[in-house]
Amino acid sequence: MPMDEPQTLRIRQVRIDTWRENVAYLHRNCPVVRAAGFQALAKVAVRANGMTISAVLNVVDDDHIVQACELGLSEDAFARLNVGEGHEATVAHAEAPVSIGALHRKIAGERLDRDDWHAIIRDVAAARYSKIELAAFVVATHQTELDRDEVVHLTDAMIAAGRRLDWGTQVRGGPVVDKHCIGGIPGNRTSMLVVPIVTAHGMLCPKTSSRAITSPAGTADTMEVLAQVELPFERLTQIVRETNGCIAWGGTAELSPADDILISVERPLALDSPGQMVASILSKKIAAGSTHLVLDIPVGPSAKVRSMPAAQRLKKLFEYVALRLNLQLDVVISDGRQPIGRGIGPVLEARDVMRVLQNDPDAPHDLRQKALMLAGRMIEFDPDVRGGDGWRIARDILESGRALAQMQAIIAAQGERQAPVLPGALTQEVPATRSGTVHTIDNLRLARIARLAGAPQVPGAGVDLLAKCGDVVKTGQPLYRVHAAFAADLRFATGLAEQDDGYRIDERADIGRGFEDSAP
Repeated sequence: MPMDEPQTLRIRQVRIDTWRENVAYLHRNCPVVRAAGFQALAKVAVRANGMTISAVLNVVDDDHIVQACELGLSEDAFARLNVGEGHEATVAHAEAPVSIGALHRKIAGERLDRDDWHAIIRDVAAARYSKIELAAFVVATHQTELDRDEVVHLTDAMIAAGRRLDWGTQVRGGPVVDKHCIGGIPGNRTSMLVVPIVTAHGMLCPKTSSRAITSPAGTADTMEVLAQVELPFERLTQIVRETNGCIAWGGTAELSPADDILISVERPLALDSPGQMVASILSKKIAAGSTHLVLDIPVGPSAKVRSMPAAQRLKKLFEYVALRLNLQLDVVISDGRQPIGRGIGPVLEARDVMRVLQNDPDAPHDLRQKALMLAGRMIEFDPDVRGGDGWRIARDILESGRALAQMQAIIAAQGERQAPVLPGALTQEVPATRSGTVHTIDNLRLARIARLAGAPQVPGAGVDLLAKCGDVVKTGQPLYRVHAAFAADLRFATGLAEQDDGYRIDERADIGRGFEDSAP
């Protein structure tokens, strides 16, 4: 078959989730495979209906997956091409991405300029890189630490590669505010409290959040227990204009799309370099139209940031990039020695949030106080609020019930979940192995136990904390309760807890609580 006259194939959707990678499937006996000399993992250009996508080729021998006259496309590739099954398509060898030379230079440890970064991120966002090439990029930027200007260029490129919200006349020159935590602390669902508080004050807060990467729940996973979070760009904009805010997943809004692709590689590699972290967070906030941001950096022995000097270095990098990109930033360094709140996992975290909003006496005190502190800092971005008054205003909004009413309005606008999701019915308590005072709680250990229990894929799975830092416990007293929906998950989670429950208990009774996140 002459290759200047490519043979057409019928598209078939192969229902395999390849996690943000375009994959094409051709039968080994397909004439295109033989004529073009395709090999497995080759990059191919798929053309249909005037569109072209780049995909990684898998060669199959099973007629049930794809037949010799068909072109199979993974779920991601099928959605990106946006044509129906049976539509005709052609396949050819893909040209190398324009930015491949810049990628090779970064792998070699060279410094890249603005044009290099923009070229790489354009190709990443267009899915022109394979997972292998993406992994090489992520590892290269991790091993050879980016300088400050490279982080600026990377952030700017990630913003430029996607859509950008512009709130224009709605704010009439006022701030568009947001809050973000760098992560690593289970149960830290302050965003779901901060948003209703500051929007009830009248400020605009378009909160686009992530799903869990290595944690038992992201803000979007927890909010999804209460309302729809996968909102198209136009609907998200409308909701914010109606209610002053939202708590939505950023992926469907196409804000900084390259970031979501890079995260899909960073997650299995467990890499989160400072440069990538700064670019990821700030690109999403600026793309959402935010002009003012409160950033929470928790510090603790099992947090992402382990020491105060490391937190200060990261703070300075965030501040430098934010200044260059005209984002006003207020960085808060907080206590990361333990989870925030009691619940770890979507349903348990949503329960804690609603208890705080309802001013329930059983609401976790630390979650309430930290949310008020962060909301107060955000309210002080309001030029009509005096410095130091933000915490009091935030407290009054919460205690008056205005924050709860605002949260209910946001939930209704996004689409309330009709059927409640309950905590996993299978439970087992993990007891203390000694008496004393809880000194620290291993965030990583508790997060892993919650994930083994099924979180966040099973929303009701997770860990419910019964003891926190500073509490005095006795041998045999329950430290936490594991929730699961399946017996195998419960066995995996409790088996890990039996090896190490994640609690450091000290016989001394005079252990301080470290940071103070409460009101002055």
